[in-house]
Amino acid sequence: MSDIENRFDFHPAATADRRAAHESIREGCKALALFLEAKVPVGREKALALTKVEEAMYWANAAIARQEDCQ
Repeated sequence: MSDIENRFDFHPAATADRRAAHESIREGCKALALFLEAKVPVGREKALALTKVEEAMYWANAAIARQEDCQ
């Protein structure tokens, strides 16, 4: 598979291990986001921090989804 195809194709979580990995990433990122929500004052910086946690979640899940089946 080419890099472009891999980056833009749909990658379903076809195994229980991958589904569990996605869920674990979401749970960890959500916990961090809730912590930041409670501890950081409202403002642009907080909004950016929460956006970056969301981006980290997306990229981590993309890494799981895009991995080769043989790994």
